[in-house]
Amino acid sequence: MGYSDEGKDRRITQLRKGILELAVMGALYDERHYGYSLVRVLSESGSISLKEGTVYPILARLDRDGLVRSEWVESDQGPPRKYYALTSSGQQLFDSLSQELDILVSLVQQKWKVPGRSADAGKKLAVRKG
Repeated sequence: MGYSDEGKDRRITQLRKGILELAVMGALYDERHYGYSLVRVLSESGSISLKEGTVYPILARLDRDGLVRSEWVESDQGPPRKYYALTSSGQQLFDSLSQELDILVSLVQQKWKVPGRSADAGKKLAVRKG
């Protein structure tokens, strides 16, 4: 009996939460964005599909924690837009968290050699007494 898709999905959701928050911070590090432009920038590579409904709760948390600042800016193409930018505290935290992420990624990507496990791990060994 294998691991359930539900369990896998729950773990993927947990993993994505922290990574997406860090990605939002990175996108706002040197440039301010409004919600939709942030989604566009983060989705540019095509490797992940985001919706504004995913980004706004992250922005609200970062704002509440003083890591982003926001301001309303008049727009030529409709109503005013709320732009977000990382604060200096947010930049410092991003720098620390991205270093930590690099360490964790390198840990996950190591070629692990587990003692007692080899390419023949599934095969039975014949032991001779002698």
